[in-house]
Amino acid sequence: MPSAKRSVFGKGPMRRLRSDGKTPAVMYSGGKEPVALQFDSPVLFKHLLYIHGRNAVVTLEIEGDEQENRQVLVQEIQKDPVSDRLVHVDFLEIDVNKPMEFVVPIDLVGVARGVDMGGELVVHASEVRLRGCPLDIPDAIEMDITKLDRGEAGLTFGDLPLPENVEMLDDPDVTFVEVQ
Repeated sequence: MPSAKRSVFGKGPMRRLRSDGKTPAVMYSGGKEPVALQFDSPVLFKHLLYIHGRNAVVTLEIEGDEQENRQVLVQEIQKDPVSDRLVHVDFLEIDVNKPMEFVVPIDLVGVARGVDMGGELVVHASEVRLRGCPLDIPDAIEMDITKLDRGEAGLTFGDLPLPENVEMLDDPDVTFVEVQ
């Protein structure tokens, strides 16, 4: 995603920057000096819309930077509550070969057999904590619940299919979904 270093700071210059179709951003990199950036708003919005809610690694190409590309995660997105326009974005530079902790959503697939028989699906957790290299972490973990019956033991975190090189940080014996 192309960007440029930003040289203007403060409330007034930021308003002018936004009115010119640019969005200010900051890239943090663990202990180093933060880098102030600016993006073309439509391009940034399009990229953020694609990766929203995912643990996606984004490659930034910063104009005039000594490094050709930087791998980052989206840390925070600030939007105007009325107009829904981007106000500011924070990025966190990462090392794609260094394991990190992530929170990954669990997507339940299908309709539980016990729900068809009059039971109620009870979801105790809709996400799981994982540790691994950023490129090994899935955007979501799909779990088929069609075989769940009423009154039976539910599915535990240990039942989740995890990719290789990914470690679960939650207790594998904890039930995250059941039919009552």
